[in-house]
Amino acid sequence: MHLYNTLTREVEPFLQIRQPVRMYVCGITPQDEPHLGHAIATLVYEVLQSYMAYRGIEVKRVQNFTDVDDKIIARASDLGVEPHDLAQANIDAYFEVMDGLNVRRADVYPRVSEEIDEIIDMIDELIDKEAAYEAGGSVYFRVAKAVEYGKLNNRTLEEAMEGAIVEGRQEPDLLKERPEDFALWKAQKPGEPSWESPWGPGRPGWHIECSAMARRYLGEQVDIHGGGMDLKFPHHENEVAQSETANDVYPFARVWMHNGLLRMDGEAKMSKSLGNVVTVRDALKEHTADAIRLWIFQSHYRNPGTYDDALIKSASRAVRRLRNAAEAKPVNAADGSDSLDAAEFESRFVEAMDDDLHTPRALAVLFELASAIERGATAGQSVEGAQRMLRTLCGILGLTLADDGPNSDASEGIAAEDVERMIAERADARRRRDWDTADGIRDELAALGIELEDRADGTVWRRA
Repeated sequence: MHLYNTLTREVEPFLQIRQPVRMYVCGITPQDEPHLGHAIATLVYEVLQSYMAYRGIEVKRVQNFTDVDDKIIARASDLGVEPHDLAQANIDAYFEVMDGLNVRRADVYPRVSEEIDEIIDMIDELIDKEAAYEAGGSVYFRVAKAVEYGKLNNRTLEEAMEGAIVEGRQEPDLLKERPEDFALWKAQKPGEPSWESPWGPGRPGWHIECSAMARRYLGEQVDIHGGGMDLKFPHHENEVAQSETANDVYPFARVWMHNGLLRMDGEAKMSKSLGNVVTVRDALKEHTADAIRLWIFQSHYRNPGTYDDALIKSASRAVRRLRNAAEAKPVNAADGSDSLDAAEFESRFVEAMDDDLHTPRALAVLFELASAIERGATAGQSVEGAQRMLRTLCGILGLTLADDGPNSDASEGIAAEDVERMIAERADARRRRDWDTADGIRDELAALGIELEDRADGTVWRRA
């Protein structure tokens, strides 16, 4: 199995050095209901764990909630509620909609508010190593103490800090020794939630939280660290600096994985701050979980995706094609009929997934297997074993192949006259013994929710 490692900027073999593999994933900041961008960041690493399990690799996946944050405090103030209550309500909503997406839960979901002691202990260690200092009730990390700062993003320290300023991520704080230093502990401001600490009441800085939680639940070094592309800098860069300095372990994460961001209209990323979100709850009112998942996995996880309702509807039709193949009944099959061998398809699926979790290629294999099953069933072959394989491989991607929901519109997008035209083209191809063209037309119609039945007096069709 090979994975792209952001740290080395190469696709490299994943070498398992312990059981279980330890995976840490940066989760959501629950200031609002989760949107489809959050779903992508969850599904990528859920499917990675699922696929590794299929390959016999045990994985412990930890995914946090940043339930103490400036955004939550500001949002709670706008709504006139307590920050803790707002965060809890949105965490509950997260689990509800992710269950609706058929997401297999992580092994641990730590929350910042419940890990304060661990965070304080790590800050204390950094102070003892003179890698951090207290000023005005806050504590800051000395970036100059991290000799390899910038390595994750392939930047020098100067370039990294220039980038932070341009992106508006630099904290304007006159208490710092140097502008590039960042907060590990923030002194309490009026009206904000706080906890007692050796430096006075306050709350954790953003970056130290993940370092402390990863160490508590997975140890001083993790095998895989995942998160969205927008977290590479400064969040993940600062995680590297803190964890390697505190733990004296290099590297902190053996493999860094970053998923692409979901965009609206191919431009701005989907985010609450930009007001361009589609919530998972709203998406599930219009589409099935299978359709949403297939739409997501039609793109490689490292590429930015674009929200398009029509593409999800197309994915719904594609799911129907897979389900039809999984439920196909052989025509005139007799005892002792030849069985369709699905081993080649399994091998090619594994080859695709081993290549940096290449789900688009893996899906292509599934559709080829579906076509083979339909042809085999028509020819009277025994296809039960191949159907079991299809369901197993679909299951790795979290596809249940359950019935469409009440909003399914699998075949409404194609007019009857177009169906008749395509059937005529298929009949002409069959007369010319151009089986590839004929099968391609049948597959295209199946993806549109059109079922064909070849009879002695011609071909009849119906909307599935």
